[in-house]
Amino acid sequence: MRALRVQKIVVNIGVGEAGDRRTKAEKVLSMITKQKPVATRAKSTNRDLGIREGQELGTKVTLRGETAIDFLKRALATRESRMDSLSIDKMGNLAFGVPDYTDFPGMKYDPQIGIYGMDVCVEIGRAGWRVRHRTRAARSLGKHNRPSPAETRRFLTEEFGVVFVD
Repeated sequence: MRALRVQKIVVNIGVGEAGDRRTKAEKVLSMITKQKPVATRAKSTNRDLGIREGQELGTKVTLRGETAIDFLKRALATRESRMDSLSIDKMGNLAFGVPDYTDFPGMKYDPQIGIYGMDVCVEIGRAGWRVRHRTRAARSLGKHNRPSPAETRRFLTEEFGVVFVD
């Protein structure tokens, strides 16, 4: 019950505008993850940036299970399995960026698409993590069930061979 595991991975590309660029970002995510991405929308209006509430600004994919672990291995390979220790938050989750989709193995540059980077957010937890989100009798998670940053570092080093650079 104390063993850590990858709960989910969210891969996000924010382009800041609707239209052709967002469609191309959607195509990039579907090529890399082999799943259908969904649009992310603006939560509020910002006149200075020309953003309206509800406007599609990006795209994301949520991965779980074996597909999430396979994707994480490929994403870490683009970073040569080297991470900054500040990439882990106080809840034990990992977040990092990939500057270009062509860094993934097997991806080639397409001049019609261009260059798109992405954010990868990895949620790490233990068995019983679902208690927070279940419909009936949802409870807050006890502090001993939350993984610490040190436990997450150890888990990523042992399971995926990640080297942390301080």
